[in-house]
Amino acid sequence: MNQYDPNIHHRRSIRLKGYDYAQEGLYFITMCVQHRVSLFGHIAKPQNNADAQMTLNEAGKMIETEWLNLKNRYPNIELHEFVIMPNHFHGILEIVDVGETVGNMMGAFKSITTVEYIRGVKNGGWQTFNGKLWQRDYYEHIIRDERAYENISNYIINNPTKWAADTFYGQAI
Repeated sequence: MNQYDPNIHHRRSIRLKGYDYAQEGLYFITMCVQHRVSLFGHIAKPQNNADAQMTLNEAGKMIETEWLNLKNRYPNIELHEFVIMPNHFHGILEIVDVGETVGNMMGAFKSITTVEYIRGVKNGGWQTFNGKLWQRDYYEHIIRDERAYENISNYIINNPTKWAADTFYGQAI
């Protein structure tokens, strides 16, 4: 591996320049499993795709539990719609009182779920992963108004029904 050179190994930030990610507001979060491997369950495909549902395995249930536990760890947040998909996660997080930044919360979530996943591999026979559980970054979007909130909420709710057309479907790399 080449030594780090900031002139060629630069990463473009997806963060809004000058925005305080600790301030009150709504944030749409997406995290992907490293190499987009399906580790959290599968989409049950009934005859009608509109009724497709995500079936969580034990690892997926752990992800759900740890997402819900964020509220205990960070009392300044509210959790809104979320969905755990086979190889990624979408959720809406609301900061209701200034506190930790979104980045700190998501870092803690990724760390806790990785430790718990490793425990599941060792003790529960969960599928192994190569290197890291999660991709290095995650996607975040500031939800600025009610219309955006409704659109994103519907996207999250309907995500399992659109799995076959999802950009993360079958993209293990």
